[in-house]
Amino acid sequence: MNQEIHLVECPRDAMQGWHRLIPVEEKIEYINLLMQVGFHTLDCLSFVSPRAIPQMADSHEVVRAIRKGDGSTRVLAIVANVRGAEDAMQYDDVIDVLGYPFSISPTFQLRNANSTLEESWLRLLEIHNLCLRRGKELCVYISMAFGNPYGDDYDTGQVLEWVGRMQAAGIRIVSLADTVGLATAAEVGQLSAAVLSAVPGLETGVHLHSTPQNWQAKLEAAMEAGIRRFDGAMKGFGGCPMAKDELVGNMNTEMMVEALQAKGYLRHLNTDILLQATARAGEIFR
Repeated sequence: MNQEIHLVECPRDAMQGWHRLIPVEEKIEYINLLMQVGFHTLDCLSFVSPRAIPQMADSHEVVRAIRKGDGSTRVLAIVANVRGAEDAMQYDDVIDVLGYPFSISPTFQLRNANSTLEESWLRLLEIHNLCLRRGKELCVYISMAFGNPYGDDYDTGQVLEWVGRMQAAGIRIVSLADTVGLATAAEVGQLSAAVLSAVPGLETGVHLHSTPQNWQAKLEAAMEAGIRRFDGAMKGFGGCPMAKDELVGNMNTEMMVEALQAKGYLRHLNTDILLQATARAGEIFR
């Protein structure tokens, strides 16, 4: 294979909008099971306002119970501001990467982070500088990267402009997020190719919310464009509760693994543990 696939499993995204509160003991058990699969990164923590995302209010308790094993799977925590980043830095023996959601839709940025784009940009730079001082990676999620449901102006040039600014600031990882599942496969391929061409030095990934009908076409389009970093969630659970009332789930991890292994990727994964995690997800998300 030409490039390794970086598969990011996102139990945090699956949990955050779930209709019932998941007991902390179940979260810890599930996350530690996922840690044994062999994913590149586990997006499993969120240091944001508990009023905004009540489901993730126990992240301080969860992070203290994570067993990293040999450390081959990186732990990612989502933060929305400098205070959240500083909270995450308390656990720098566990957390390897901070994830910051930056929306190019002004309406969604206000809705999600209560800030304008420029205010969010300044926050992002502060968080990036904090990561540099503490030896952590920063992954910026470009929310609404494929359009938005609010009528805000959108075109590919806006994405390229912001991603270019991020690269110039020294940020090394961005993930193009189809936050509400608007994108077609053709749009996924077009934007992915445009970003990879314009900013070739970045590790560019995709976080694609999708349906059982279109996930494979989106995956194939991103692969053909050159993307090698993909986010998913077991059984396709998840969605952004700040976006709209009806959640569009994540790409189904088990299906992605099967499709990618058929191409010769991800042969290192522990498929027995993956099957156990799939079954456990069905019990937790009920």
